[in-house]
Amino acid sequence: MASIFRFKQFEVDQSSCAMKINTDGVLLASLADATGAKRILDVGTGTGVIALMLAQRCPDSRVEAVEIDPLAAEMAGRNFNNSIFRDRLSIHAKAFQQLETTSRYDLIVSNPPFYTDSLHNPDARKKLARHTDLGFFAELLQFAAAYLSASGKLTMILPVQLADTVVGLAAGIELYCTGQIEIHSFVGEPAIRKIITLARNAAMEAERREFIIYQSRGIYTESYKRALAPYFLAF
Repeated sequence: MASIFRFKQFEVDQSSCAMKINTDGVLLASLADATGAKRILDVGTGTGVIALMLAQRCPDSRVEAVEIDPLAAEMAGRNFNNSIFRDRLSIHAKAFQQLETTSRYDLIVSNPPFYTDSLHNPDARKKLARHTDLGFFAELLQFAAAYLSASGKLTMILPVQLADTVVGLAAGIELYCTGQIEIHSFVGEPAIRKIITLARNAAMEAERREFIIYQSRGIYTESYKRALAPYFLAF
C-alpha cells in the first residue's frame, strides 16, 4: 500500500523508504539559508522531501540529490518526476563519496544518520539510514570543502552534542560555523537539535538563534507554522 504525504505543491510517496518524512528533515529544508543558491545538493535524500521543498523555495535553482539506498533512490526519483519541479531535480543512486561531478554547489544540505554511539538497528536498510560514525562526517566535510562554490554553505541538522563535534571537525579543514539554530520542543527545555551552517568565511561571526516547535502540548508555535505554511496543507 502506498504511503503518500501530500504537500501544497507536491506529494511524496514514502512507501519504499526506510526513513519516513520527519520533523528534522522539513525543518532543515524550511530553515536552511538558501539565499542566492542556484545549485543545491541534498545528501542522503531518502524520500526526496528536502530536495522537493528546496526546489519549491528556490525557483531559479537546480537541485541534485544523492541516495545510497537503491530502493529509496528509485522512490525519490519517482517523486521528483511526479512533481512540477521535475525539470530542475535529479537523483544519483550512489554514496556521495562516489559522486563524480564538475559542479560547485552553492548549498549542500543533509539530514544525515547520526546514531553514532547507539546499538545498531537489526534491519539492514534502517541501519543504513540511521547509523553512522564520525568518519562519515569527516568524509562529508571533505566533500563539501572540495565541491562548495566560493560562497557556498554546508547545512546539517544534528543532535546538539554531535553538532558541536562536527563544528570542531570542520574547523580542521577550514570550514567554519557561520550559523546555528537551536531547535527546542518547548520554551525552557534543552535544545534537541541544532541546524549548523558551515562555510569558508572564518571572519564571519556565527549567527545564533532559537526555534521553538510547540507552544503547548499538541499546539505548534506561530514560528513553526510560518516556517511550514508554504508546504503543509494543515497551515
